Amino acid sequence: MSLPTPYYQSDRATLYHGDCLAILPHLGKVDAVVTDPPYGVRLSKQSTKHRVRVGGYSSVSDDPETIVPLVRAVVLQCIQMANCVCLTPGTRLLQMYPVADDIGTVFMPAGAGMGRWGFNANHPILYYGKCPYLARGMGCRPNSVSATTWNRRRDAEHPCEKPLDWMVWMVVRSTASMDALVLDPFTGSGTTGVACIKTGRKFIGIEIDEKYCEIAAKRIQAAEQEAAQVLIGEGA
Repeated sequence: MSLPTPYYQSDRATLYHGDCLAILPHLGKVDAVVTDPPYGVRLSKQSTKHRVRVGGYSSVSDDPETIVPLVRAVVLQCIQMANCVCLTPGTRLLQMYPVADDIGTVFMPAGAGMGRWGFNANHPILYYGKCPYLARGMGCRPNSVSATTWNRRRDAEHPCEKPLDWMVWMVVRSTASMDALVLDPFTGSGTTGVACIKTGRKFIGIEIDEKYCEIAAKRIQAAEQEAAQVLIGEGA
């Protein structure tokens, strides 16, 4: 298999519609992977003669025997492709991910979601590879952040869409310069792509569900139309 025709492409963004396990081997090196893999939702399992892949939302939960092994395979592949990988795994199956080089958190003082010990205020961030700032001799930065003012879009089309500020922070934290190339193999509705455009980074996304591909493409295109006016984040 070769790379499919991009679902959306511009000077700074490329979005593919398809199975990331099939597409990733045909991509080159990237500066960083920033992604929010599926967790805490009900996901279907699509089976073919050759592989099982993450599909749309239905009645099969993200249990250890279905979804997590697939996400783990993607993460291991991304570690080989990128200087650093930054991802949010959720808490329930955190221990099943590849052992991280560091762990941070997005802290929500008011809590978000109910756990067995009360409201979860901790959203872990797994880091793989070297901190891009330390690698460049640019000093230390926190590996965690408080999300006291971050809110999801009221009209979010994806059930697990992260706030844009959240993904902006992760993109900036994992790339020490503007113009870095960021990959998201679980693009969803495109929030990582929007964050990349708004911070001057370049973006490659992969999404298996065409419905969300269309949403992501429209959001990224809209962000590009605004990007010439204002860039946010750190750059070197």
